[in-house]
Amino acid sequence: QDAIDRKEKRSETFKTAVHGLETDTPALQTEELGCRAPQWVRDNLVTMCMRCKEPFNAITRRRHHCRACGYVVCARCSDYRAELQYDGNRLNRVCQECYIFLTGHTVLEDREGKHKGILEKGAAEVSSRSLLCSSLQLLDKNGKGGTRGWFVIPQDDPLVLYIYAAPQDVRAHTSIPLLGYQVKDLPQSDSRHLFQLAQSRQVYTFLADTEELKRRWMRAMARSAAGITHPEDEEEDADP
Repeated sequence: QDAIDRKEKRSETFKTAVHGLETDTPALQTEELGCRAPQWVRDNLVTMCMRCKEPFNAITRRRHHCRACGYVVCARCSDYRAELQYDGNRLNRVCQECYIFLTGHTVLEDREGKHKGILEKGAAEVSSRSLLCSSLQLLDKNGKGGTRGWFVIPQDDPLVLYIYAAPQDVRAHTSIPLLGYQVKDLPQSDSRHLFQLAQSRQVYTFLADTEELKRRWMRAMARSAAGITHPEDEEEDADP
């Protein structure tokens, strides 16, 4: 019974870990880990370790791929070796979670069950259940530069805009509560599709890639700013 309980616990741990990645091939099922080569998450889709959530850098925290699940992880989180059936049962670099699942061993740094904070929901997970998500640029105060990232309004938190550095990051770097803001259109200049969120002295200026994408974001943000949370009400709302 203890063996059955341990196996079920490890299986539950991996339901999220191997589900829902935005790749061109289906994610591995739990029972396939180690038996079939995974589809690797591309390096340019993440800016932080998909396990410990620490940002990558070129010197002290470099990118590695887990050979079992395909996640992009740092050296500390992938400092494990496990035999993989698809590679002739040779030892390969794997992440801590895959090591636990494949070997049944426990490690002192096991973070299973750690509570996810408001910003610690993965971008892919949130985007799959979003009212709207896409790449945008948040301009700085002088309007000449800013931060480009992955912006999401989740279905289960429709009054908040989450901002990720990349579409596969496992933690948002900031969020903006939308309730009470005004959505303002800005004239197109130099083929730039600009709009703003404004409330009192707080103003955010966004740059969209196309005019159509700009209009979609303006509609979605206006609905959230007005406290409208039901998608079925969309046809009753006028454009901002």
